[in-house]
Amino acid sequence: MRQTLQKIERLSSSKVISRLFEKGSTETQTSYLFPFKVFYLYETSDSAQALPQVLFTISKRNFKRAVDRNLLRRRCREAYRKNKHLFFQTPELRAPSYIAFIFIAKEKTEYDIIERSMQKLIGRMSKSADTATPS
Repeated sequence: MRQTLQKIERLSSSKVISRLFEKGSTETQTSYLFPFKVFYLYETSDSAQALPQVLFTISKRNFKRAVDRNLLRRRCREAYRKNKHLFFQTPELRAPSYIAFIFIAKEKTEYDIIERSMQKLIGRMSKSADTATPS
């Protein structure tokens, strides 16, 4: 698998983004592992893509300078790009279709910490095909 983050893998649809962040939604699932809070959706198997579309957000309230936000966003994207192959290690596991990573730490975080938590979150988000279908 190529370790790239192509344009089709980036989440930009405003409809899907609003579905991800909709309050009280039963189809959106959440996960928390420092320094991330993650929202993700599973689509039906006929409309699901091979790779999930992802979104990375860093709060302007916590990081006033754009340089710091861009640095953290780059670190998050790099950690995801290098570890997205974990979604496909076992064929019976299925990746979510849409993922939003929200960086919730109040201070700049080292790349090693970001990568370790990204690996754990990707493993946690992978589901078996029978439990990943929405009810």
